[in-house]
Amino acid sequence: MYTIQNNLLKIGIKHTGAELCSITSVKNHTEFIWQADPAVWANHAPNLFPIIGALKDNTFFYKGKAYQLPKHGFLRGNSNFRLVTHTENTLTMQLDSDETLLKQYPFPFELQITFKLVDNRLDILHTVKNTGNGPMYFSLGGHPAFKCPVFAGEHYSDYSLVFETEETAQTHLINMENGLISSRTKPLLNNTTTLPLTHKLFLEDALIFKDLKSKKVTLKSKERGDILTLGHPDFEYLGIWAKPNGDYVCIEPWLGIADSETTDQQLTTKEGIIELEPHKSFEVGYSVTINEMVLG
Repeated sequence: MYTIQNNLLKIGIKHTGAELCSITSVKNHTEFIWQADPAVWANHAPNLFPIIGALKDNTFFYKGKAYQLPKHGFLRGNSNFRLVTHTENTLTMQLDSDETLLKQYPFPFELQITFKLVDNRLDILHTVKNTGNGPMYFSLGGHPAFKCPVFAGEHYSDYSLVFETEETAQTHLINMENGLISSRTKPLLNNTTTLPLTHKLFLEDALIFKDLKSKKVTLKSKERGDILTLGHPDFEYLGIWAKPNGDYVCIEPWLGIADSETTDQQLTTKEGIIELEPHKSFEVGYSVTINEMVLG
């Protein structure tokens, strides 16, 4: 694990997958990231690339050829990231395409993930470079899992997610047998900023939003008030998820989405796909801001 730190926060990042695995207060040592209990869900905050969610039959087609990718792509568990820079408060890791990855995903690329501490805020920046001679197609996103409850003596139901503006929105339901987006929706937010958290909320898998106006979501405790805020100004989709028995909540900014049940599996027409021209770069990031009142 690599670490970066300032006078407020200490951040841990795993070499494997360049995965954020810890955000702790320097003063009171409170941990804000889910600690990956393998009996529940053995991840902290996977990076998602070059797809989001599941593909139909784990397969996409490009120029008439079939390729197989696991759910959320191949970054989770990937040990081939290399360290690019590491200072007191900034760290950058990079993954380069190789022969093995090109068999799964036929586009040469460089992917850099940078973690930067600015006071009580952690910025997470993704930079994708197309190193090939043709266009590349991809999605990317984050999957950070935050402890919930954060403090001893609290309960999951003491927490809520608060959006920056009032929302009226539906969640797009997932076919739980194959992980694909169904045609069914369920009204969830009705002219409100607040989504109370309960374990039952996730009995039908993730909540998937396509049309939120808010670009910030705050995890709030009844007792402690605002705990942390995830800012995602450039991400079109938002997922909210946890295992129904997990004491955490994932707030997931996405550029892209799982396949629909009616997909033709063509990568170039996949919903939310990004096209990047040869030798061009694409940058996007999100931030996690911890309320200084809970840092001690």
